[in-house]
Amino acid sequence: MSSEPIQGSCLCGAIKFEFTPPLAAFRYCHCSRCQKASGSAHAANAFVPETQFKWTAGADKVKRFPLPGAARFAVSFCPDCGTRMPHKVNTTDNMLIPAGVLDADPGEKPTNSIFWKSKASWYVAPTEMPRLDEYK
Repeated sequence: MSSEPIQGSCLCGAIKFEFTPPLAAFRYCHCSRCQKASGSAHAANAFVPETQFKWTAGADKVKRFPLPGAARFAVSFCPDCGTRMPHKVNTTDNMLIPAGVLDADPGEKPTNSIFWKSKASWYVAPTEMPRLDEYK
């Protein structure tokens, strides 16, 4: 595994960051909060100690929504394009990084799916359906 920094950014490019591997964790989360926040069946969340993470552009632009009453759940995003952005996880020393905003392969794969009992009723595993190389 490389120790070279991995970069990430929002859709409009106003916010950028990087982190140094290894990841502390990488998982799919199927909880109802992650479904709402991602607009999908699950979130793909990577975690890295805050000491391995740094903002390289636009840190002052990042907006955070801490879910009222939640001990740890929050979302951070770019106010210009709406892209989810990393944020410090309350109660830990980790940054949560939405894996879809990475600009390169982090060199690691998700290790598990959490909150499986909460998965969307319509969720179908990708291996259980046809795969197409482009939009048809």
